[in-house]
Amino acid sequence: MYDIAIIGLGPAGATLARLLDKRYKVIAIDRKNSKTGKCCGGLLSPDAQKILAQFDICLPKDVLVDPQIFSVKTIDLNSRIERFYQRFYINMNRAKFDNFLISLIPNSVEIYSDSFCRKIEKEEGKYRLTFKANGEDRVEEAKIIIGADGANSIVRNTFYKANKIDKYVSVQEWYEDNANSPFYSCIFDKEITDSYCWTISKDNYFIIGGAFPSRDSNWRFELLKKKVKKSGIVFGKLVKREGCFVCFNRGIATTYTGKDGAYLVGEAAGMISPSSLEGISYSMESAKILSGVLNKNLNKIDRKYFIRTLGIRIKLMLKILKMPFMYNTILRRLIMKSGLRTIKKMK
Repeated sequence: MYDIAIIGLGPAGATLARLLDKRYKVIAIDRKNSKTGKCCGGLLSPDAQKILAQFDICLPKDVLVDPQIFSVKTIDLNSRIERFYQRFYINMNRAKFDNFLISLIPNSVEIYSDSFCRKIEKEEGKYRLTFKANGEDRVEEAKIIIGADGANSIVRNTFYKANKIDKYVSVQEWYEDNANSPFYSCIFDKEITDSYCWTISKDNYFIIGGAFPSRDSNWRFELLKKKVKKSGIVFGKLVKREGCFVCFNRGIATTYTGKDGAYLVGEAAGMISPSSLEGISYSMESAKILSGVLNKNLNKIDRKYFIRTLGIRIKLMLKILKMPFMYNTILRRLIMKSGLRTIKKMK
């Protein structure tokens, strides 16, 4: 019998596993292996950088990639307007970042990587987990289960179906790149998606991706590539294609922390920016809060965790208020035409 079982070892699960008191018997099950990473642009936001600083964590240089980019090229394909805005992201290798966070987890935590949790059942005040590890089914029990497994969380899907969450499909492709000048772009086009798309340069690769409604996501991605090619971007040799579900937070009701011994952190809890789809900062922050609650005792967690995540919900609400200025075609066009806070590039 484990005290705590963590499903997923992204930034949320890895941070929680690292911060939990060593007096607890903890198991962590992660679908990734050391070579695979999440379908992600791989940019570390200022908020995420701040939390790493609070933890006194410094990134090793092999996590970083070239180039480090200081502006985002915002492209509105509908109005054909382009603007540059200053940004302070760190360009990184997402798989190596996740592996680094996992490497900080103490040996007292029992980790199963490259493993898939198939089923979770609640019975008599405990949780029974069935998962596949090393090609075999295993069954373990825990007093508390934590869903840190992203938008398609098995914990959320099993116990909190009534708390609906909008799931989009994130798709991106990597190409060899020797022709394009390095840049990071944010692309809007209402025909392609009501979210946004991106391109980014990373270690001599050109990455193009986007978040799309599940229906016709492949067609939408192909349309994105077609329109980007018309703008003069050169696509080299295709290296790989990757995808995952992503939470599209449309309202504060999307955020749900869980109850009765089954809790959610990070994107599984709906804690992801609705404007930028940035979730690393919220993942680490929610894990820090939950670990503080759990480390005091394993009783009466529900209300304490919910109250202490109020700050996160307020941040998300402010991001939701910002959404119309990004996704409403008319408002976005007016802001971009105004030139407010734009950078004028020297020729």
